[in-house]
Amino acid sequence: MRHGLLLLASLVLSACATPAPAPRPVAPENLLHDAAFEARPVPAQPDVFAVSAPMRRYLESDIAAQLREQGRLRGLVAALESHAQLRLDYESSVTRTAAEAFAARAGNCLSLTVMTAALARELGLQVSFQRVFSEPVWSRSNDTLYASGHVNIVLEPSAMGDARSLDRVRGIVVDFMPGADLRRQRSHEIEAHTVVAMFMNNRAAEALNRAALDEAYWWARGATLQDARFLEAFNTLGVIYVRHGDLAHAERVFAHVLTLETENVSALANLAGTLERLGRPAESRALRQRLQQIEAQPPFHFFDLGMAALKRKEFAAARDHFARELQRNAFYHEAHFGLAVAYLALGRTGPAQKHLATALETSTSRREHDIYAAKLAWLRARAER
Repeated sequence: MRHGLLLLASLVLSACATPAPAPRPVAPENLLHDAAFEARPVPAQPDVFAVSAPMRRYLESDIAAQLREQGRLRGLVAALESHAQLRLDYESSVTRTAAEAFAARAGNCLSLTVMTAALARELGLQVSFQRVFSEPVWSRSNDTLYASGHVNIVLEPSAMGDARSLDRVRGIVVDFMPGADLRRQRSHEIEAHTVVAMFMNNRAAEALNRAALDEAYWWARGATLQDARFLEAFNTLGVIYVRHGDLAHAERVFAHVLTLETENVSALANLAGTLERLGRPAESRALRQRLQQIEAQPPFHFFDLGMAALKRKEFAAARDHFARELQRNAFYHEAHFGLAVAYLALGRTGPAQKHLATALETSTSRREHDIYAAKLAWLRARAER
């Protein structure tokens, strides 16, 4: 049986209890191999959120009365939900820009999310994106396994408010995944540039599935440059190198991911397959054994253990659990914050400051940023006394 390469084709989260230094994103330039691929016209900054003339006409004419009567927020959400108005269909196979999804009236969750963001911004609404933590949906094509994750969007009234009281409501989550259970979702806010990286990574995966390796490379390259913390793009890049026969480059890319997330299951599986192709079966077997141990634990297992340990005031155990969680999800700000709290309770001010600073750096909402900034300022002032 051939070992399939795990290719993260959509918005998927990756998957030593001893504390490790907080990782920093690494500039991807040293992992690129432009000379090996023919140039393809892939935009460095794709117009993912660009609003087309038909989209403006739709807002200004088709649903103008609805927006006036219900308010911009509720009016837009009602239009998105009504099959009689936008007639949106879920189509998982193609990733489209906002304008393309609107024209086709179809797209995957990412395509429909960016279309919604573009329409909402045109109306002056506030937009934030969420990455949903859930088990990936797997598919297979030839010898490649594709794991597809999920993203949704939160719409809120503009900061200036709306003249209509009906529009003065809290944020509304818009989710296009069929059967999505919003009440049970665990999510994390992400920034717009990460969404663009996800878009480019999806395009890379779709090109790879067509065996268009040159095009796939340039899309994946763009995704790594768009957001160095979006490690799925590096995984995709590594798979492209394997398909292209550049095994040494593939090994370097997968190793790069594992320096940041030592328990990234996709990178571990892909590196194991690459080492086997390079004639290093013993190293490959060791990685596969390690992978079996990691996959026995569900997502957020160690984070939840850390939170429970904090509540019991078992700070050494909490420290170890949060450190283990960061080996699976290196840029999860809440795990860095939990680790900072544990270190502070243990009297380790230096490591507490470091992880609190990383939580501040990796936070994605203004509220989180302000909380971490205030706590970090307090901790630094205390250390200077």
